[in-house]
Amino acid sequence: MPFSGELSERVASAPAVPDGLPLIVLLTGFTDAGSAVSGLIDHLQETTSPQPLVVFDNDLLLDYRARRPIITFDQDHLTGFRPSRLELSLAHDALGQQFLLLSGYEPDFLWNAFSDAVQDLAAEYGASSVTWAHSIAMPVPHTRPFGTTVSGTRSDLIAAHSVWRPRTQVPATVGHLLEYRFAQSGARVAGFVLLVPHYLADTEHPGAVLAVADRLMTATGLVLTTDGLHEKESEYLARVDEQVQGNDELRQMISTLEQRHDAYMAGLSVEMGGGFAEGTLPSADELAAELERFLASRPTDEDRGGLS
Repeated sequence: MPFSGELSERVASAPAVPDGLPLIVLLTGFTDAGSAVSGLIDHLQETTSPQPLVVFDNDLLLDYRARRPIITFDQDHLTGFRPSRLELSLAHDALGQQFLLLSGYEPDFLWNAFSDAVQDLAAEYGASSVTWAHSIAMPVPHTRPFGTTVSGTRSDLIAAHSVWRPRTQVPATVGHLLEYRFAQSGARVAGFVLLVPHYLADTEHPGAVLAVADRLMTATGLVLTTDGLHEKESEYLARVDEQVQGNDELRQMISTLEQRHDAYMAGLSVEMGGGFAEGTLPSADELAAELERFLASRPTDEDRGGLS
């Protein structure tokens, strides 16, 4: 299959890539509750020694005015221009196992051409599987393990890890398009949607990063380094619990979420084949309305503000 190279440039010093590596796709864009994806991209950049293979062209794919690059103003001159990057790399896990990592921003333009290019690259490198992830805000308590919705062609992962299986229409991301196209071609593809507590969705949640890393390891067999994330998660949850204990309304809301979450999971666990027991949990709209009532009644004192 020919490589759709118009959107990207090969890296001259790129290492050789063996056939049969898993491909992980992490793209920031429409939603990133808890900074799960962006946080994991940063973590993998620090811990997996990624070596770029292909760099995609910002001028073709990126809307600069919507997502402006960073430049540093140093007293009387400009320095340190930092453009966004979208690239395919060869990375290594904690055991030295290699994998392909497509990471960076979600393209603003040319989705079909980008999807074709990624499929061409996956075919060229003989990717054994494709796994991607993103995160959304949901009315769930932070005191319970993260849940996920799983889609794709890997029924084993769906049966084991998909706790919410709605039939609905959602705004698509390029990750959805990639999964759809890979599934059409018969590839082994899985998409994980992490369900992040809505009241923490605008924070940088180390636990969300850990949860996405865990799902990717389950899907690929890789062993990612996560030690530093566990320490950050403990510190983060301690700060959250401190604020929760100081706010009676927030404590009550979380208690309600816990009761509904536990009732829902109990109903789910008795269903054969991982099906859902209807009516065990109020709808997301009902819980969102409850959250809105809570926010509307909150004090305006900044010291009792959000959980950031």
